Amino acid sequence: MTRDDAPLLRVERLSKAFDGLQALDDVSFDVAAGEIVALIGPNGAGKTTCFNIINGQLAPDAGSVWLGDRRIDGWPAQRIAVAGVGRTFQTAATFGSMTARENVQLALLAGAGECFDLVHRLATVQRPAADALLARAGAGSLADRVCATLPYADAKRVELAVALARSPRLLLMDEPTAGTGPRDRTAVMELVATVVRDGGIAALFTEHDVDVVFHYATRVIVLDRGRIIANGPPAAIRVDQRVRAVYLGTDA
Repeated sequence: MTRDDAPLLRVERLSKAFDGLQALDDVSFDVAAGEIVALIGPNGAGKTTCFNIINGQLAPDAGSVWLGDRRIDGWPAQRIAVAGVGRTFQTAATFGSMTARENVQLALLAGAGECFDLVHRLATVQRPAADALLARAGAGSLADRVCATLPYADAKRVELAVALARSPRLLLMDEPTAGTGPRDRTAVMELVATVVRDGGIAALFTEHDVDVVFHYATRVIVLDRGRIIANGPPAAIRVDQRVRAVYLGTDA
């Protein structure tokens, strides 16, 4: 493999245990720029643990994580974010007392290393850029709304704008459509597909809605009890007998 066609994200032989319970067991996979990869599996399969190691909230017991040619496992989450990894969470993570615009302005400032005197600066700093990101996420009309008052689907849009504020190379999304209706589900995933295609970035997401997975993922990785049991295109995963037995069910 040459440097030019090396994957953007490379996970090599990750293992992690909690009180003797093996959450991840020798997990390896990669994600290339332009891919939207779904990481799925039953509850407790190790998906969130894997995400938390990739973005620096946990350190692995063994194995490594590479972003391009840089090994990032063990780095603090802030350093990994600056290196180009954005993250959204299953429960929308925004500052509820701040407006949607202020949340994005804060992310823009943090990305520029300018997190001082925020109370006085947020009124004007990075306002056009913040508004543009909110519009890109389909949340332009929410700029002046306090996030604590937003419906859940709208809060997820704002969170996505925050994640995009640092121009990530890799976007990690933990159940991006959780708690949203069919129309919002489609809007969020269409936006992600556009961002990946137009920005040349990679996306790795977890999702319980298998219709979303099979419609939007370019590749699907299946975890069960901390181990990868399948990794391939959606059509192959849908008919994989082991995946059907442990996760999809016989009627999938």
